[in-house]
Amino acid sequence: MTTSLTNPPPRTVILSPHFDDAALSLAGLIPRLPAPVTVVTVFGGAPAAHHAVSWWDSTCGFSTAAEAHRARFAEDARAAELLGVARTVLDHPDGPYGDGDELTRLDAYLAALPTPFPLVLLPIGTNQPDHERVRDRALRVLAGLGAPLPLLYADLPYTGHLPEWGTPDTDRALGGDRTFGLAYQDLLSRYTLDVAYDLVLTDDEWARKREAVLCYGSQLAPLAADHGSLLARRGPLRAERVWAPVHRPQPAGAGS
Repeated sequence: MTTSLTNPPPRTVILSPHFDDAALSLAGLIPRLPAPVTVVTVFGGAPAAHHAVSWWDSTCGFSTAAEAHRARFAEDARAAELLGVARTVLDHPDGPYGDGDELTRLDAYLAALPTPFPLVLLPIGTNQPDHERVRDRALRVLAGLGAPLPLLYADLPYTGHLPEWGTPDTDRALGGDRTFGLAYQDLLSRYTLDVAYDLVLTDDEWARKREAVLCYGSQLAPLAADHGSLLARRGPLRAERVWAPVHRPQPAGAGS
């Protein structure tokens, strides 16, 4: 595990499955969260030497898996400095290099959080299996620790492709959409999801977010190929949304 040194205990912890997820999904909101903020990259470990470069990393222009990891690690350091956050990088390798890796370092990190617990933010897990793994593992571990329920943030750019994204109709659209709403619908079957933060970025907030996202330049070309006008001012990154889950009451006799 790599962590920023000599930092006070965090008041906010953001679990970022990959190096760029916190910036893509929350860079505008981060200055509004209780400080200090720590971004924890879960799949931040170096690939084992026997792995050939993945399709994604090759598409990003890398010849080897190790080269891709070194570049992403350095990109993330620059983004963390711009965003004014501490960073912790867990050594779980990214999906293509994971070899069935269990998320035990995530368990250990969460178990070592100070009490009273900081505010924790997790991805809702839209359209990305690694995000869903982080979400479900963290929910289970935090519940076992007796921690308050974490907040859940919309994964961008995925969720941002809804035509209603950034409007008052966002949640209604997520509740019925069969492409970008499935993770939201899964969570809604277990929790009431109250909107905790609903942010449509101002021009100044957008400028800061764009600068942070540009730090992850090694992935921007293929991301744009998959997600269209990724950095357009009215594109999928223009708004950010976070929910506070509340347990739904269980029917009488449930679980008996």
